[in-house]
Amino acid sequence: MTIEQQIEELRAELNACIEPAERGQIQAELEIAQAELIVMLVEQDGSIEAEPPF
Repeated sequence: MTIEQQIEELRAELNACIEPAERGQIQAELEIAQAELIVMLVEQDGSIEAEPPF
């Protein structure tokens, strides 16, 4: 599964979920996946170097 597919799946789960605790967990997973996608895109663009400086 690609990160884009994972994000879409998490969005669908979030829209269907009514339990607050579960919604919070799904929202956190969605935010992490979105951040990972942003990092991947920026790395591909060459705008940043994701390797640690040491």
